[in-house]
Amino acid sequence: MSKQINPVLEWPTGKLDFSAGCLVMGILNVTPDSFGDGGKYYTADKAIQHGLEMARAGAAIIDIGAESTRPGSQPVDADEQIRRAVPVIQALRKQTDIAISIDTYNPDVAQAALAAGANMINDITALSDPKMAKPALEKQVPVILMHIQGTPATMQRNPQYNDVVAEVKQYLLGRAKFAEQAGILKERIFIDPGFGFGKTTGHNLSLLKHLDEFVQTGYRVLVGTSRKRFIGQITGKDSPADRVFGTAATVALAVQKGASIIRVHDVAEMIDVIKTTNAIVQAE
Repeated sequence: MSKQINPVLEWPTGKLDFSAGCLVMGILNVTPDSFGDGGKYYTADKAIQHGLEMARAGAAIIDIGAESTRPGSQPVDADEQIRRAVPVIQALRKQTDIAISIDTYNPDVAQAALAAGANMINDITALSDPKMAKPALEKQVPVILMHIQGTPATMQRNPQYNDVVAEVKQYLLGRAKFAEQAGILKERIFIDPGFGFGKTTGHNLSLLKHLDEFVQTGYRVLVGTSRKRFIGQITGKDSPADRVFGTAATVALAVQKGASIIRVHDVAEMIDVIKTTNAIVQAE
């Protein structure tokens, strides 16, 4: 992480402390069709229980998504996303002060989630809808800006780049500048290269190898490689649930390269990976 960034990020409704190194964001999909956990936590009761389990395991953030963005997925209307996400956010907020992120690119969903107690926004389209900046500004919350080529429905059909690292970095810097011009403080902006979102296995590997270039921009970097298809292609593991060790390799490298947040399904396991890698990075 850039030394210019204060290791403690505070905002009116939350706080994240990066002084010990990289933090974990636990994935909580309240959807029937997500690739990583197959609708395992679709019901509110199961989702709330799993969210609390991730918090107890040491996650610093719970990222709640009410619309699958797996390759080939179709949009879910705002009312349905709100119906899925808001009761879970409200219940978790009553039981924990953990940071809760809403994974959405819909301003109505973002607004409803923040009103329910979420205190971060994770937007896979990097505020491509200019209205997304409004709820972030009103609540003064951090935003995560991700790169995607195409849409979830089309992104993996034939992704192409002349220079994937340069192009993704240029796009994210442009979106970060837009967010700042909209009034969002630089320290509250995270950038995410968008692993698996319009990228081949080669593209993903190049982005990981050169992740330090994103860290050097001065923005905190989030990495989300957990259980993704490119790990399956490398390891030969067809089931996302069998990609934990492949994920661990990407997490260790991302931490070594200076990532601030790792977004994962397997919280307890990846916390061990991160703690060990942090200790190595910080050793004399």
